[in-house]
Amino acid sequence: MSATTYSIVLHREALREIRALPKKTRPQIREAIDGLARDPRPIGAVPLKGRKGTYRIRVGDHRILYEIHATEIVVYVVGVGHRRDVYVRLLRGR
Repeated sequence: MSATTYSIVLHREALREIRALPKKTRPQIREAIDGLARDPRPIGAVPLKGRKGTYRIRVGDHRILYEIHATEIVVYVVGVGHRRDVYVRLLRGR
């Protein structure tokens, strides 16, 4: 882990998805997203096949999908949702 702190940018759809989550899940999601600023590739982060630079992390039954832009020192959160449907929305090419 480096000493560099990444900026976090939430895609507007990701923000909407976070607001739609159950209230008890939101703090866990926010904590995980905040952690990406310190370490954008935490233990358990999995690169998505077919989408270079895009990763996912698990938070219970939910997934956070994000892109790392190392040259800009930014993590773009592109999706947040339940594991059964978050990938479908991403593949639709939002």
